[in-house]
Amino acid sequence: MVLWWIGNIVLLVIILPVVIYLLNRVLAALERIRHATDDILSGGVALIGELNGVPNALAVTDTTVQEISVGAVRYAGSVAKLLG
Repeated sequence: MVLWWIGNIVLLVIILPVVIYLLNRVLAALERIRHATDDILSGGVALIGELNGVPNALAVTDTTVQEISVGAVRYAGSVAKLLG
């Protein structure tokens, strides 16, 4: 019976404070993660407002690439005739 009392005292004096310390560290890390996710969410919401012009920019880019490819094919054909 004395060993049970000694075990209970060891549990309360040594093990319980270690468990509380580790739990405190885990909860602190959880709060840091929660703060970081809130920052990510607010940044994502701000980014949505900046993406409204992307479809128009892609359309301009597509036409520019098509115009350049026509010129490049014409140039390559002329070079092929010269080297040919």
